[in-house]
Amino acid sequence: MTFSLFDSRTQSLRAFVPLNEGQVGIYLCGPTVQGLPHVGHLRSALVYDQLRRWLEVKGFDVTLVRNVTDIDDKVLENADNTGEEWWALAYRFEVEFNKAYSLLAIKPPTYEPRATGAIPEMIALIERLIEAGYAYRAEDDSANVYFAADKWADYGELTNQRIHDMDADAEADLRGKRSPHDFALWKAQKLGEPESAAWSTPFGEGRPGWHIECSAMATKYLGSNFDIHGGGLDLRFPHHENELAQSRAAGDKFANYWLHNGLVNVQGQKMSKSLGNSIFAADLLGQAKPAVVRYYLGSAHYRSVLDYHDGVLTEAETAFGRIQNFVSRAQRSLGDIHLGAQVIDYLPEAFITAMDEDLAIPAALASLHDTVREGNTALDSNDQAALLKAAQSVIAMLDVLGLDHSDANSGDNGESRVLDALIQGLIAERNAARAAKDFARSDAIRDQLKAAGVSIEDAADGTHWSVI
Repeated sequence: MTFSLFDSRTQSLRAFVPLNEGQVGIYLCGPTVQGLPHVGHLRSALVYDQLRRWLEVKGFDVTLVRNVTDIDDKVLENADNTGEEWWALAYRFEVEFNKAYSLLAIKPPTYEPRATGAIPEMIALIERLIEAGYAYRAEDDSANVYFAADKWADYGELTNQRIHDMDADAEADLRGKRSPHDFALWKAQKLGEPESAAWSTPFGEGRPGWHIECSAMATKYLGSNFDIHGGGLDLRFPHHENELAQSRAAGDKFANYWLHNGLVNVQGQKMSKSLGNSIFAADLLGQAKPAVVRYYLGSAHYRSVLDYHDGVLTEAETAFGRIQNFVSRAQRSLGDIHLGAQVIDYLPEAFITAMDEDLAIPAALASLHDTVREGNTALDSNDQAALLKAAQSVIAMLDVLGLDHSDANSGDNGESRVLDALIQGLIAERNAARAAKDFARSDAIRDQLKAAGVSIEDAADGTHWSVI
C-alpha cells in the first residue's frame, strides 16, 4: 500500500514520494532551550520518532535533523535572571531535553545542530536575500536586517493567507522597518546584552533572527530541497511561513512535505505559562514508567489535540500492562521469542494499513490489542502455533512503536513492589491450601484475585500473576 502523509501546505493527504529512492531527509524544529522540557516538547519529538521508525521499517535510510535554538531573546533574558552565562543556561536545559528524549526511547537525530554553529550559513543566506531584493538593511542605520514580506508574492502560501488580510503585530517594533509584516533576519545587538551573544557581520554586530536559523540549518544538512519539514502546529505561523518564504525567495525549493503535530491540552484547556498549567517532563516521568508515558503520548493521532487529565497515565498503564502481561505469559509458554531480520514480515495487515494512512496510530494500537486478545485465546486453548504467530506479531508491533515490552509485573516504584508483595502472599497461601488439599480455600483465593483484576497461572517454575 502507498504510504501517505497529510501535507499542511496543500491541506491534503499526499502519497509520499522521496526525492531520492530509498532515502528520506527530515528537518524537525527542535527546542528553544530557555527552560525545562514540557509535555508538548515530548509529544512533538515522539511524533517524528514514530514517523522515522516507520520509514526505517519500510526500508528507507532516514536522515533526521533536529535543531537546538540556543540563542534567543528568552535565553538571554532567563540567563540574566539566573545570573548564568547565556550559553551555560542553554546547555543546561539542552541536557534536560536529551535526558527526557532518552528515557522515552526517542532515537537520537542523525544531526543535532545548535543555531550558534551555523552563523556563517545564516549570514550567507541573508546576503543572498539582500542581493535578490527580498531583504533590506534597517532604515535607522542599525545592524537590523528585515525580510520584505510584501515583495514575495507567495507569502502566506503555507497557511493559505494573503498578506493584506493578516493582522500586523500590534506590539511589533517598527523602528527601521518598511512594513509591520516584515520580519527580522538579523538583530542588532541591544544595550546591555553580553558581548558573547553578538557576531560580526557585514550588517554590523548582532545575532540571528529565529526564522533564518532553521532555514540555514535545514539546507546546510539536507540541501536546498529535501523531503519533510516537521514541527508543532503552533510553529506553522509565523515561524514556518517565514522559513518557507525566505528560503524560496533565496532560490531554495526547501521542503516537499510539511507536517504539523497537534498540541497538548490540560484538562481541556490550552497548556500555557500564563495559565500556570504546564506539565513538565519530570512531572510526567515521575508518575509512570517511561514506556507507559510513551504509550500515552503516542496514543492519539499525531494531528489531533492530546488532552492531559487526571487518570490518563493510569489508563495507559492498564492498557499497556495487558500487552506486557501477554508477552510475559507467551514467553513462559514458548521460551524466547525471536524475530527475523525483516520486522515488517511479522506485522498484521491492519497495522500496516493504519501506519501507511498518515500514521494512524490509534488504528495501529487497535490492531495490536486485537492480536493480544487472539494470543490470549491461543494460550488458553494451548494452541502453540497460533500463540507463536500472535506473540511474534505483538513484539514486532511494539518494536515499530518503540515500546519496551519487558518487565511486565516489575517496577522500580514503591506501589509496584507493595502490590507484588501482597499478591505473592496470597499466592503462597493458595499453594499451601492446595498442598493441604483445601481446594475450597484455594479456589476462594483465586476468585478473590480474579475479582480484583488479577489472573494467576500455574507453571512448572511456579505460579505467575498478571493484570487481566
